Amino acid sequence: MGWFKQIGTGPADEARPRVATVRRTADGKTAGAAVVLGVDTVLTCAHVVNDALGRSMFEPRPPRLDELFVEVKGARKTEQYPARVAHWIEPRARDGGAVRDGDGEWHGDLAVLRIDAPPGWAPAPDRRTAMVPGQKVRAWHGSGHSATFADLRVAALDGPIGYLDGEGTGMAVGPGYSGGPLWSEQDGAVVGLVAAHFMPPCDAGGVPLPHSPQHLIRRSWGIPWQRIEAELRPLGVLLGEDAEETGEDIDRDEPAFGMLVNAVSNALPSPYSLGDTARQLALACDVGQGSPVSPPPIEEFVTFLLRHPRALAALSEILRPRNTADTDRLLVAGRLSPTPLLLSPRERHRLHQLLRKVDRSVLERIPEAVREAAKRVTVPADRGTLDVLLDKLEELSGDGYSDDGEVRVPALLRVVEYVAVLCPPPRQAELRLWSDGVRVRLGIPEAAMRERRSDAQDWARMLRGRAPRKRVLVQVARAGRDRHRLRIWCDEGTGLRQVSADSSASYAASQAARELLRVLEALTPSAEDGGRPLVEVLVDRADLNLPVDEWAAQVPGEVVPGVLGVEFPLVVHCPELLRRHERFLPDWRERWRQLDSGETLVVSDPTQDPHQIYYELMGRLDTVRVSVDVPPGPRDAIVQICLAVGIPVVVWDRGRDTPSHVTKHMADVATRELPDGVRIYRANARGTRAPEFPGRPVLAWADADRTVPRLHLSEPQESA
Repeated sequence: MGWFKQIGTGPADEARPRVATVRRTADGKTAGAAVVLGVDTVLTCAHVVNDALGRSMFEPRPPRLDELFVEVKGARKTEQYPARVAHWIEPRARDGGAVRDGDGEWHGDLAVLRIDAPPGWAPAPDRRTAMVPGQKVRAWHGSGHSATFADLRVAALDGPIGYLDGEGTGMAVGPGYSGGPLWSEQDGAVVGLVAAHFMPPCDAGGVPLPHSPQHLIRRSWGIPWQRIEAELRPLGVLLGEDAEETGEDIDRDEPAFGMLVNAVSNALPSPYSLGDTARQLALACDVGQGSPVSPPPIEEFVTFLLRHPRALAALSEILRPRNTADTDRLLVAGRLSPTPLLLSPRERHRLHQLLRKVDRSVLERIPEAVREAAKRVTVPADRGTLDVLLDKLEELSGDGYSDDGEVRVPALLRVVEYVAVLCPPPRQAELRLWSDGVRVRLGIPEAAMRERRSDAQDWARMLRGRAPRKRVLVQVARAGRDRHRLRIWCDEGTGLRQVSADSSASYAASQAARELLRVLEALTPSAEDGGRPLVEVLVDRADLNLPVDEWAAQVPGEVVPGVLGVEFPLVVHCPELLRRHERFLPDWRERWRQLDSGETLVVSDPTQDPHQIYYELMGRLDTVRVSVDVPPGPRDAIVQICLAVGIPVVVWDRGRDTPSHVTKHMADVATRELPDGVRIYRANARGTRAPEFPGRPVLAWADADRTVPRLHLSEPQESA
């Protein structure tokens, strides 16, 4: 652009990119490097983040709320800032599976980190261009020290991998270089990221073999920038930068442009007011400014408003105190364009600052708050990170409560109100002050916000009256004939806590029951749920009929047999099916929200094609519960279809008798009471009333308000 410019902080003759440093949280040492991506983001490799957080190098799960530290060289000094993962593209093998230790190559492996720093912290992002064979490139160690540069040549490209050969003298790429920029001095641009290096061969004990001319020498590989673009573009990470980098012009025929020109002309009629406001706007948006005397042309001013996603919000923040009517007209005109976002840079930074102070137990419940607060608009899936969720909330419309002509309360402000009621008074007050500030800037009536705040308080009172039930989650995976591996977590209402120490040990059924009873007995009694925690058995789809509820401790000399499903409400949950069909996650959450009022579908025709159940459920989005009463063959296929499309509650009989007594008996039990109803049925089925209760009930229960760990069901030895 012309008058509004990017800020560059490095020396004009410095022919190198700005290398950010990712620090390990345990000891502060360098985990790797990163590239400045945007005004509050850096890009590195996912395995660098894993190393920084002390996780397994190729752990595919996003770190979610975990923080790490990033150092960035600014104009005058190097500053260290807290950061968290905003976008995560896990390392994956060429076939899409998990990366194993010892693998030399893999795909993905990118992490966008959001930096918690004040506006103006970052240098301008470096120019980026595609990697091509033959390019001479330079890499630096994550420490950023000038002497650590390694000169390389792009030897070949193989799809998402660029092979790099180092020169025979100087530094060699090694640990700590991953995630750093590959800089082409000829192109004056970053052409990719360092990913890994090939080490000389070792003997069986890990000792390097004597050098041979046949050994591979100084070969590394990186992720080409064109591959990075292909991975990040669908996430919307690069969209805000493309217009500035390519110099694309705004379509001046679009309605927003003309209306904004008129609104800006009315609000800033003199060259002095236009120039003064333009300088304030450039400062607020962290961009450079042109002439300190002459203002930008009004058309360029408006083009900046429609190109920078937070410029319009920043302008309304500047103008609101002095000119309410013109500010309202600017905001109305801006809504005709898809570019402007809800928050100004200052408001967004302040929100992230406040959320960093919020207890983790509250942050874990933000998806629940989103589902409750944004019932009347399309809610984004809560997979991924907190930053992704907040960014998507900014794009959502307001609710339908305000009268015609009044500004509606945006979804993000309503969610913040619902989060605030979960916080203690100091944090609650800070979040509400933030919401009130945004409300005033947007011109939202105070009465509308009071109504949303009252809704949030009603929700909080309901939660206090319905304390979350304690639960024990156990992942069960087969480990040979009649042997199983276990990983166990407790959730007492404040989040998951892993309690199993050795996930490589295998157990017979009775041993597994004793191990689970040991954990269950350690939980403090709960008056709210009668002292019986819910046991949630996490299995893959092949083990949905595993009779864990029938496992008995059988301790010699013990007075009672200790049958798990008789003593405790025990349900099964198959995260694998939901994870593999993520497009149904919004349906699952909506169905769960209707748990007390939704419909029940009974499937009892053994000749029905299981695929017909899929079609029926797609037309019955108010169905929250399915009872399956068909023989085992079609039964298992129907159960899996129900779970895959997001039915939260599915009941069936593990036995072979049809019609099933289980489905008939459970039809009279309220959906929310099914875990306890099934437990009582199991107790009756083993006692003197066994002839009256001939079934073997299974209850699949997928609570959308409670989290489960990210599982790798084929490899239970991996850490949770």
